[in-house]
Amino acid sequence: MMFSKFKKIGLAITIGTLLFNVQEIKAADPDQPKKITGSLSGGVFNQYVFRGYELSSDSLVIQPSITLSYGGFSVNYWGNLDTHENPTQSFNPDRPNKKSFNEHDITVSYTYNRNKLSLTGGYIYYGTKYTEETEEIFLSASYDMFIKPTITIYRDIATYPGTYVNFSLSYTKNLYKNINLDLAAGFGYFKGDSNYWRTYEKNTHDYTGKKYAGFHDGKIQAIVSIPLTKNFMIQPTVQYWFPLSNKAQKKVEGKSYNPNGHLDNTWLAGVNFTLNF
Repeated sequence: MMFSKFKKIGLAITIGTLLFNVQEIKAADPDQPKKITGSLSGGVFNQYVFRGYELSSDSLVIQPSITLSYGGFSVNYWGNLDTHENPTQSFNPDRPNKKSFNEHDITVSYTYNRNKLSLTGGYIYYGTKYTEETEEIFLSASYDMFIKPTITIYRDIATYPGTYVNFSLSYTKNLYKNINLDLAAGFGYFKGDSNYWRTYEKNTHDYTGKKYAGFHDGKIQAIVSIPLTKNFMIQPTVQYWFPLSNKAQKKVEGKSYNPNGHLDNTWLAGVNFTLNF
């Protein structure tokens, strides 16, 4: 999906502002690397799941990504190719029964490290073909310890105003030489602010109820990182997603209580390939 004229201008201003301030931030954070680094990756999975929402079904998805970083400043592009679009409870395909490159996301962020504390702030543009494009800003904090806690707050500033908060814990165990097992669990809470988020009511047979808010999605994840060369690794991945509350999984008259679709218990599996440079 192509940027509109105003989104191009907005993104250019965001990137320009961060670049203008990067030298000052670097001076306060001398541990950041002073050269351009990056990674190129591609994942192949049985499904695309986002915050518990199933955005594909009975189809392989291919997800390319590229990241460039300098001094804590990063720009990432991520995409999703659905090889055979099928509808789900939270996904209406733009090309049913066809392959479709249906999402292009761009993230601009800056990470500040202080001892074991890591703070990241940024902006995300979601270019989706199956729904209206939107934008978020976010702020994340994590602490490097035995079980690494991370909390991230996302705020939609465009099409679907609302706040999503995710708290996660992660742990890394060395299995053999440079092969690591990464375990993680995450828990999300969402509160919608605009009329888009009004819930389904039985008496009106429409989305006229209170705005959706509640504990939303949970995820348990295991990733094995296997380096094949100094700069190239493969990462078999398994995820289990589940609703955290009755509101998240609720249906009324066969309709999802949440206007974005109800959440089911869902398995995701696949493998990611990453080249660092």
